[in-house]
Amino acid sequence: MSDRVALEGLQRVIDEVYRDRDLATRRDVYRVASAHLDLSSDVLVLLNETPEGTYTREQMVEAINKALENRGGDAALR
Repeated sequence: MSDRVALEGLQRVIDEVYRDRDLATRRDVYRVASAHLDLSSDVLVLLNETPEGTYTREQMVEAINKALENRGGDAALR
């Protein structure tokens, strides 16, 4: 997933999910991402590659970046 636009969209989703909370589940992030019609299905597939669970923002970004790394990509969220 090297599409910079998709990563920027995913970054907006992460920012939105964690705006008012410290913890969120992968399912929370997936739900918000799926509501963004401008995001590619590749983003949802990427989220499915992260383990189920509850994450802090930093942990979620780390899990997504690990999934990106496993795909051989060099892009990363912040």
